[in-house]
Amino acid sequence: MNIIEVRDLYKIYNEKLLPVNAINGINVNFETGEFTTIVGPSGSGKTTFLNILGGLDEPSRGDVIIDKVCINQLSESKKTDFRMKNIGFVFQSYNLIPVFTALENVEFIMQLQGQSKTERTSRAKELLIAVGLGDRLSSRPSELSGGQQQRVAVARALASRPKFILADEPTANLDSKSTENLLDIMEKLNEEEHVTFIFSTHDQRVVNKAKRVITIEDGRVVSDVRK
Repeated sequence: MNIIEVRDLYKIYNEKLLPVNAINGINVNFETGEFTTIVGPSGSGKTTFLNILGGLDEPSRGDVIIDKVCINQLSESKKTDFRMKNIGFVFQSYNLIPVFTALENVEFIMQLQGQSKTERTSRAKELLIAVGLGDRLSSRPSELSGGQQQRVAVARALASRPKFILADEPTANLDSKSTENLLDIMEKLNEEEHVTFIFSTHDQRVVNKAKRVITIEDGRVVSDVRK
């Protein structure tokens, strides 16, 4: 079952002055439970594509349909609400709130959703234990290693029970051991809980774990391989 349908997608920057075609007519679908990487050289359009999938950027033309909802036709307020309920994000820079503990960082999106303190604390603890940080609930980001911060980010992305998770170069700032641990956690969540992951990456270790590899060059899909 398709969770995402991308139809005739284009993104053109500086369209009226000096046009830059970042995305050039992409048509692709993603099924529930996929573990997919988007690869390609720097400047190929990977991050732009992920940002459009997540509703963080607007396409110039075309549609992104998530669970039968065309997100680029939503108002900004409805799009924000849709993202909060349906999409999890993991960024290479972690984007944790520095004054919050690990537990509070994971709880935050559930607080925005209006969940009770009891509900969100229970869910956040469960997720942090799942990513191997059950003993660091009270630690702030500055007290955690890069790999640990990224695991908090993964737990946070899962907190709202999203339909899928977008991860933009999630291992870029991690050492080999941290990368291996993080990928094992994501793979386990994908296989056991059928969480859908879509990565943008240059990291061959991420590509090796993927079950589907989509290659983008010059804003176009040039290869789409399922393992």
